[in-house]
Amino acid sequence: MNPRLRLTILRIAALIFVIGISIFIFSIRDKAEQLQGYGYLGIFAVAFLAYATVLLPAPGIAIVFSWGSVFHPAGVALAAGVGAALGELSGYLAGFSGQAVIEKSGIYQRLTEFMQKHGGWAVLLLSAIPNPFFDLAGAAAGALKMPIPKFLFWCWIGETIKMLIFAYAGAASLNWLLD
Repeated sequence: MNPRLRLTILRIAALIFVIGISIFIFSIRDKAEQLQGYGYLGIFAVAFLAYATVLLPAPGIAIVFSWGSVFHPAGVALAAGVGAALGELSGYLAGFSGQAVIEKSGIYQRLTEFMQKHGGWAVLLLSAIPNPFFDLAGAAAGALKMPIPKFLFWCWIGETIKMLIFAYAGAASLNWLLD
């Protein structure tokens, strides 16, 4: 098989996967609380599912906040950070597919330039702060063909930092309510 055809097939498969997983996760979003019974594995699953959606809202951070008051916040942050980083691969795959409609938007162009200039540090920064643009940043990383291990590493660090803040905030809010 010629390399160009293989790449085209891979890109189409990535796009179909991203669309399919986003629709599936959006359809089961109301069942996320049931995963709490699985402890840290449930937290990982909720974070993965919440962050695997592309441009669709999912309750990931709210669940990390609330579960930070039930489980140890550091454990919640680690489990959610790994799940979120792996879930963010959907945005990366959307960019890799080269079919992103967003390529022409101004914010996407600025994120792509920022990503080219700062590489992994840009992924860490953008994943560590709650923002609606990280799917676009993941798409930019995929379009720029950033190596997946590099993307995952920096994304995991940023997501874990963000989840740590929300999990400890959840734990502190419970203590504040009980005092």
